[in-house]
Amino acid sequence: MSLSPQWLDELRARVSLSGLIGRSVRVQKAGREFKACCPFHNEKTPSFTINDEKGFYHCFGCGAHGDVIRWMTDHQGLPFMDAVKELALQAGMEVPAPDPRAARRAEQQKSLHDVMAAAQEYFRESLKGPGGAAARAYLASRGFPEGIVREFGFGYAPNDRQGMKAALSAFPEDMLIEAGLRIVVEGKDPYDRFRDRLMLPILDARGRVIAFGGRILSPEKTDAPKYLNSPDTPLFDKGRTVYNLHRAGPAARQSGRIVVVEGYMDVVALAAAGIAEAVAPLGTALTEHQLERLWRVTERPTLCFDGDAAGQRAAMRAVVRALPMLQPGHSLRIVTLPQGMDPDDVVKKQGPQAMETLLGEARSLVDVLWEAERDAAPLATPEDKAGLKARLLAHCDTIAHPDIKALYRSELTRRFGDLAYARPERAPFHPRSKQPQRGQQQGRGQPWKPAPPPLDPQDAARLRNVGTNDALMAAVLAGLVAHPSLIALQCEVLARLHPQQPDQAALLDALLLMADSGQTVETQRLATILAERGLKVPQAADYAGMRFGFLNPASDSARDELAEAIALLVELPAVETALVDANRRHEAEFSDESFAEQQRLLQRRLALLARLGQMGRARLSL
Repeated sequence: MSLSPQWLDELRARVSLSGLIGRSVRVQKAGREFKACCPFHNEKTPSFTINDEKGFYHCFGCGAHGDVIRWMTDHQGLPFMDAVKELALQAGMEVPAPDPRAARRAEQQKSLHDVMAAAQEYFRESLKGPGGAAARAYLASRGFPEGIVREFGFGYAPNDRQGMKAALSAFPEDMLIEAGLRIVVEGKDPYDRFRDRLMLPILDARGRVIAFGGRILSPEKTDAPKYLNSPDTPLFDKGRTVYNLHRAGPAARQSGRIVVVEGYMDVVALAAAGIAEAVAPLGTALTEHQLERLWRVTERPTLCFDGDAAGQRAAMRAVVRALPMLQPGHSLRIVTLPQGMDPDDVVKKQGPQAMETLLGEARSLVDVLWEAERDAAPLATPEDKAGLKARLLAHCDTIAHPDIKALYRSELTRRFGDLAYARPERAPFHPRSKQPQRGQQQGRGQPWKPAPPPLDPQDAARLRNVGTNDALMAAVLAGLVAHPSLIALQCEVLARLHPQQPDQAALLDALLLMADSGQTVETQRLATILAERGLKVPQAADYAGMRFGFLNPASDSARDELAEAIALLVELPAVETALVDANRRHEAEFSDESFAEQQRLLQRRLALLARLGQMGRARLSL
């Protein structure tokens, strides 16, 4: 459909912007304009202005800006063409039809809307009659207030195979079939789709009935599905429709969140508890189209799943579906309910505040992805751990946005490194109340052995400087800038480093991010990029004057020496920590085993320091 600029200008001119906004927001006259508290963010002092003469609104707080069409798409959640049609209806204008076939389809849909409106009236009236007693009793058992029952349009489908045909006799039967209200089976007469069910209308973004959902009322009837929805029709596409979005959209923009639950009865239960911004897919996992609709309303929809295994699988399916579509600022938050409880159970047994608390504790998408894959299989062997890493990186590869992909790889690689290479926890030691004296025998007749002498203060200070990623870390970072092609090869080991100097940590993160995104640049260009980001490449003074061979770009062995220096950065702090533990354990146990472990670590520490001294020509007294 082609809408000319002249036609759109005429539409804007015919609709009063202040009157349109005033239907949803309280506006006040302020000179030649109107003002209101902004409906797009929470505020107490009005900063939202409406100018009918110029035909736009503007918020000086959050920057929201637009005309009558933008209001209908951004605030009311309508697609562009639906917004135009709604405004044209208000303005008394005809929307140009693109061609005769499209015009016929539009007329057909209009007629089907009339059919669905008549069916909704039939169900509502049936709920009031004698046959609707069981449906009314069910609603009472759920504790839904009368206002909620009216707002959501509950009805009842009588247990009559031909009741719909008789009630809607003004419409031909082929229209009832096309609308999904009647079923055709070869060799049999058509019959009503919904029978003896509590009925709930499904509305589009303009508030028109496009489909129905029905809940079975007889618990003895086990040969039929508990919930039954309309089939896809010219009006209804379940993969594109989000239940209750037309009501939840304005409420979500006020609260800054939208809550996605599994079924429409959960939506009603939350609305009855005061949580008006709840929506639901319709019998399927969230689709790409539904996610796009939700992201138009809020940047981080909150998905709420049951705590059972099926709920966890549904959460993971939503994560996998969302990953390729992630954009800066757009993601998901995920809530897991207590085992065996749905939103209605939480509200009834623990109160609305308990539900609010759960929603406030929603986890990020990356947390759910990590935990789901980490717990998906045992991690007892190196092969198991390698499988975990492969699964995580496979998920990262599905992300289309390059920056988000690189950041996910960096974050998940870091978590994997912390898990896969963590030093095992040691059992707590229990000091003995009395130590053996020199020359005394101890358990099993073993002679007393002296503890090793303490470190020289100067050596200890130098070692602490190395172990806390100061001098050696500075040299390694300078070496990575000198040899940028090595960053990608060493990224897994580098991800295990945690510089304690903020400027070093920022520089390492920047280098890893560029490597994860596949960027490889020459040293001079890399230094320029880092300088533009306010990051400083370490100089000789930063690594205590140690002259490392890998800092010489012309060195043939530079790459191997730099890799060895990175390994030293990882191992030195670990050995020093283990040596402190071994000293304490030897003082407590005083056994051959503890003494041997102590001596082994001491020798390893001395060997590492010696190698560091050789590499940097440092004057460490060993």
